Amino acid sequence: MRHLTGLAIALALAMNPATTRAQDAWPSRLITLIVPYGAGGYTDVVARITAHYLQKELGKTVIAENRPGAGGIVGTQAVVNAAPDGYTLCICSGGAITIAPFTQKVPYDPVKDLAPIGIVSSVPMVVVTRKDLPVTSLPEFVSYAKAHPGKLNYASNGAGGITHYAVELFLARTGATAVHIPFKGGAESIASLFSGHADFAFSNLTDALPQIKAGTVRGLAVTSNERSSYLPDLPTVRKTVVPNFFAETWNGIMAPAKTPEPIVRKISEILLRMADDPEVKQGMRTVGADTVKTTPDQFRAMIQQEIAEWKPLSAEIEKKK
Repeated sequence: MRHLTGLAIALALAMNPATTRAQDAWPSRLITLIVPYGAGGYTDVVARITAHYLQKELGKTVIAENRPGAGGIVGTQAVVNAAPDGYTLCICSGGAITIAPFTQKVPYDPVKDLAPIGIVSSVPMVVVTRKDLPVTSLPEFVSYAKAHPGKLNYASNGAGGITHYAVELFLARTGATAVHIPFKGGAESIASLFSGHADFAFSNLTDALPQIKAGTVRGLAVTSNERSSYLPDLPTVRKTVVPNFFAETWNGIMAPAKTPEPIVRKISEILLRMADDPEVKQGMRTVGADTVKTTPDQFRAMIQQEIAEWKPLSAEIEKKK
C-alpha cells in the first residue's frame, strides 16, 4: 500500500508541471463558443460580438457555432460533454440554466456540470398586446383579463422558457388567467400578435422593439427594475401593478465543470473589460441589450437565486396540467 501510495504521489507530481504548462499556454488553438439557439436572434448577435472581442484579446480564432434545439438544451448539453480545457464555451441563457431543469427532463445539472464565468448582456421583456385589444395601459389590461377569465391567449418563445414563465408569474401575482400558445422563437411569437393568433406576450425587447415602433403591436410596460432607455415612455410592471416583479433575459459565458481556474479567471477578466468597451456597447444596443459585469462568483450566486425563484413556480404550473 505504501508503495502504491508513493507511486500515486510521484505520478501526480510528474503530471502537475505538464498540466500547469498546458494552462499557461492556453489558448494555443481555436476556441468554439457554442450558441444554443438559431442564427440571427438576440443570443446569436451577442455571441458574435463576444467571440470577436475574445479573439481580439486572446490572439486566437474564436468561432460562434449555432447548435439550436429543445429551447437551448441541445447546445448546452454539448458544452457539458466537452473537455474542460477552455476550448469549448457556451453563451448560455436563463431558460436552459435556471428554468428548463425543473420543467422537463434535461441531461445535465446546471450547477454541478457547468462553470459560470460571467454574464455579458441582459435585455428586459416588454408586455405587448395585439394593437386592437381594447386596453392602453397595464392596469387596464389586468382588469380586462380578469373580466374575461381564460379567454385571452398569450404567446411565448417556447414552453418552459423565460417568456413563458414570466407570464405565469405575472398571472399568479395578479389573479388573471390566460391560455398559453408556445412558438418556436421570438419572431414567430411576436408575429402571432399582429396575425391575431395570440392576444399578448411578454416578449424580449429585441423582438418587440421594431414591432412597437412600427405600430403592429402595443407596448404596455417593461419587466426590468427601471424604465428602459429604448422605450422610456413605458412604465415598469413593478411600479404599475405587481410590486417587486422583475424578469430579464440574460446571456452569460459558461464552461464545462472542472475547467481550470486560471482559464476561467483569464476569460472573466476579458469579459469585465469587454463590458466597458464602447464598440461592444454600441453593438449590443443594436439588439436592445445592455452589457453586464459579473465575476464568476456573482454569476453563480445569481443562478442559484433564480433557481430558488423559478423552481417553486414550475411546481405550481405542473399541478395545473
